[in-house]
Amino acid sequence: MKKFLIIAAVVLVLAGVVGLTIVRAQSGYTKVLMGTVARENLVSVVNATGQIKPKEIVNIGANAMGRVTHFYVAEGDHVTKGEIVATIENVQQEANVAAQQATISAARTDINSYIAAEKTAQANVEHAQADLEQKKLDYQRAQALYKDQVMSQQNFDAAKAAYDLDVASLAQARAGLAQARAQTSSARGHLQTQQADLKVQQDLLSRTIAVAPFNGVVTNEPIRQGEMVVQGIQNTEGSTLMTVANMSVVTAEVKVDETDIVNVALGQMADVTVDALPGKTFKGHVTEVGDQALLRSTGVATSQSTSGVEEAKDFKVVVTLDHPTDELRPGLSCTAKIITAQKNDVVAIPIQALVMRDPKHLNETSGSTQTVSAASENPLQPSQLVQGVFVVSKIKGKERVHFVPVTTGITGATDIEVTGGIKPGDRIVTGTYRILRDLKQDALVKQDTSLAAPQQNNSST
Repeated sequence: MKKFLIIAAVVLVLAGVVGLTIVRAQSGYTKVLMGTVARENLVSVVNATGQIKPKEIVNIGANAMGRVTHFYVAEGDHVTKGEIVATIENVQQEANVAAQQATISAARTDINSYIAAEKTAQANVEHAQADLEQKKLDYQRAQALYKDQVMSQQNFDAAKAAYDLDVASLAQARAGLAQARAQTSSARGHLQTQQADLKVQQDLLSRTIAVAPFNGVVTNEPIRQGEMVVQGIQNTEGSTLMTVANMSVVTAEVKVDETDIVNVALGQMADVTVDALPGKTFKGHVTEVGDQALLRSTGVATSQSTSGVEEAKDFKVVVTLDHPTDELRPGLSCTAKIITAQKNDVVAIPIQALVMRDPKHLNETSGSTQTVSAASENPLQPSQLVQGVFVVSKIKGKERVHFVPVTTGITGATDIEVTGGIKPGDRIVTGTYRILRDLKQDALVKQDTSLAAPQQNNSST
């Protein structure tokens, strides 16, 4: 038993010596995560959520008051331009159109009779002209004979009377022709009036017949057959028969955060996923970027808001899908990943390796009691801070860090492009954030093997 106690004591002493040696060896070192600067392919993406919307969507409203007599299509049916989709009771309108058509038919008959009378009057004028020519010749001969005292006064007077009578008959025939023409012109005017009235009645009848404005899909029917509809403002209850959407051009209308909208531009490619269709991705491109900020809580444009409260804002962005399918429906929730920038084979580092430091305190070393970080107690203006990384250098067998300012480019999900300051192959401190926050210039560091290095993923958030 005594021998066992002696052996245990010796083991404890040895363990204490080893532990003390390790502690002394590690004293003054800061455990950090390290990585090597390398070249990578970076993709900068802006995420936005919204809903699927067709390029064209129309609410077919009621243009007349009455009961819906028939729906010819149902929700989900495809319709073609000009196709009748619904009718409202129109007995009176149809009767008015029929009566007006009958009136026009009678007016046309009257015109035809007036035209016939006009032709008769024209014939009478021609007959009177012929008689007048004959009587004129007879009167001229009578004048010559009477002058030569060959014709008696009685016969001369009879020839003159016959001539004067034909002159009057011709004037009468011409007046009859003018009257017939006036009657024809008046009848034609009345016909035009009746035709205009017919257009009015036909328009009133057409208001009871709803037709599809373009090729599309019926997406909503808020009214049932037999219910009453009224003319009213758009979207008023009882005034909308159905909604038709043109799904040949489908868009994803999403809202982009105000901090990301500056990176979004027309023509940028995007991947759109729909919550109702898991596992499917639709390719598209940005076709519209809104220039008016929308309040996130209400969706109202800031120019129309009367609230003085500052709150988060979004901008509307429209992504047109390149190859939409019949599975897509208006209103489906979706997420768009808009590729705002893409670079291959660039120098990149993890985002968390990038720190901000005040140049005035960069000469402070690990022996100083003051903490140098972006969270320093001394108030700093953003323009006074410099972004950079801590580069690891081996000096006399010991690894130390020194701050190197860098310039950056596009940002991925976990990595950021570095355009100057460091080069591939440099070893840098990549974490953790708590250590980087308080890490000092020229500090001794050692790789912390107890923490796993974060995996790099260059797709954007």
